[in-house]
This record gives sequence, structure tokens and C-alpha cells, in this order.
Amino acid sequence: MNYPNLFQPLQAGAIELPNRILMAPLTRVRADENHVPTDLMVEHYTQRASAGLIIAEATAVSEESSAFGNEPGIYNEAQISGWKKVTDAVHAKGGRIVLQIWHGGRACHPDFNEGLQPIAPSPFAITNDEVHTPEGKKKYTVPRALDDEEIPEIIEKFKSAAKNAKQAGFDGVEIHGANGYLLDEFLRSGANFRSGDYGGAKENRARLLLEVTEAVISVWGSDCVGLRISPLNSFNSMEDRDPEGLYSYLAQELNQHQLAYLHVMRGDVLEKLEGDVLTPIRKAYEGVLISNMGYTAAEADQQIADGLIDGVAFGVPYLANPDLPERFAADAELNEPRPELFYSDGAEGYTDYPTME
Repeated sequence: MNYPNLFQPLQAGAIELPNRILMAPLTRVRADENHVPTDLMVEHYTQRASAGLIIAEATAVSEESSAFGNEPGIYNEAQISGWKKVTDAVHAKGGRIVLQIWHGGRACHPDFNEGLQPIAPSPFAITNDEVHTPEGKKKYTVPRALDDEEIPEIIEKFKSAAKNAKQAGFDGVEIHGANGYLLDEFLRSGANFRSGDYGGAKENRARLLLEVTEAVISVWGSDCVGLRISPLNSFNSMEDRDPEGLYSYLAQELNQHQLAYLHVMRGDVLEKLEGDVLTPIRKAYEGVLISNMGYTAAEADQQIADGLIDGVAFGVPYLANPDLPERFAADAELNEPRPELFYSDGAEGYTDYPTME
């Protein structure tokens, strides 16, 4: 078999992966106007059930946290029922699927949230991009800084979302601590300018993420909980003055929790920030380490063989190749993705990519 290390089973906490080819969380805005997963989403995820693990897309933990408009939620019964159709179908095909739970933070826009001002650790807007609203492109708005007294409510929303994900039949959850959304905004110095218990030193900036992790673990147990981080990603105007120090500290703290896995974006989607974060995180972290961004099958297989990582979450390749593991096994040509349809609606560019004959 080609790439034998990719096809070794992997025990990620309580989740048994038949291979190490994970599907990365990929926002595709195919939920309905009430953020309820659709039958088209059922088809999309079921097509990809041969992944070692599907990490379902960023899913809002509360109704005021929309950053895309038609992303799914997990905060009411209709959404739970919609996701239950997805998990039942994936499980019927022999797959495993976890839900990425998420709050958009300052990336939320009032146009998606009944005019509500977004929230963040500090009152500074995203400046390196614009948001696509129903009325066209707009600048991001300046968020309202959360008071410390409001933070327990945020933690409770993640906990409630974790409970709802369990009711919806998922095999676990992944906490979204990456890409310039709320938890990442608290974590990195480029977005967190507050003082007090949740600002300043890295230990304080990591506090909210660790408290959310503990709350989610109280629902699922640590062996069904993953966490995604993006130390170098400058998307949504993010940066940190000491990413190696921050994430080495975080990895050491996470060792105490024995998570199912830690999921690391190794680079920057905007290609502005460079560096090696995998090596120091691997040195500090004792658990299952999943990497993501820009991998070929050959590179992924080699890094697993070298012991640097334990598996790879593939993003863009999974957009266009629902049978990605089968194609890797056969060393077959991959379908080309159609980026212009990534965030459209309907089946085109979503469920119409062909599998191998």
C-alpha cells in the first residue's frame, strides 16, 4: 500500500481511527437561514465517511455568534435534530465524526446577528480583511470588550454546546481555539490588550481557553475532546509576540487534561508569518498531535514515520475529493477544487465532486 504510515490505525483518546487521514473542519455555509444543518450537509459528510475522523465545520455555540451567515449552530433543538441526521448517516457508513464548537468573537458582524455588536477581549476590530454580508462587502465593526463578570456565561455556552453535540450523536467535540475567533482572540497578544485575570501574561491569556476546555471535559470526559490552535495564522488580524513560548506553555498545561488530540495549524493561510511551531509543541505535548495545512500524502506519511506528528487533517484536498483515503491508497490523481464555490450555496462545488471509478 502507498503511504503505509497514513493507513495505520490511531487511538485518539476514546476514538478509534482506522487511518490517520482526518478531514479538517471546513466552513461551507450550507446550513439554512436558521443555522440548521440541511440534507445537503448530510450527503456531504456521508460522502467523506472513509476519513479516519471527520471534524465537522465550525458550529456556533450561541445565537449571537454568527460570522458567516449560513454556518450551522448547535444551540437549539432544530439544530440538534439536523446534526443527528448527519451523525446517523456517517455512522451508518462506518465513519467517525466530532463537532467543532465555536464562537466567532469579533469576526461576527451585526448584519448576521440582528444588529448586535460583536464581543472580544478588547475593543479592536479586524483590519486585514472585509466581511461578506447580505448587502455586500463591509468592514468589520469594533467589538465590545467583555467584562470579566460575563466570561462565565461564555464558558457555559460552550458547555451547553458540548451537551447538545452529545445529544446529536457525535463521537466527541473539538474546541475551536484558532483562526482569530473568540478563544484565539483571548489567547494571543495581538488581540488581547486587557488587564486582570484574562489579560497580560500568557498564563492569563490562556485562562479562558483552559476554562472552556475543563467545562467541555466535564460533559464528555477528556478522551472525547480535541482542541484546534493556530500559532502562526495571521488571518483575522492575528499575531502573537511569542508564539513558541505561548504554545509550549499551553501544550504543557493541556498535558494535565489528557485530551483525545491536539490539532495544530502549522502555518499561516495569509503567508505573512513563518516559523516552526510543530517541533516545540511536539517537545512539550505528550498526547496525540494532529497537524494541518499544505500537506501532500508523502509529507504526511514521512512526518508520522519520523514521530513529529500522529496524523494529518486535510482541508482543501477533502473539498474536492470525498474519497481522499482511497485516492491516497491508490496514489491516484486528485480532483481540482473550485474555490469560487467554496462559500456558495447548493450542491455545485459541494457534493458533485466525482469519486474514483
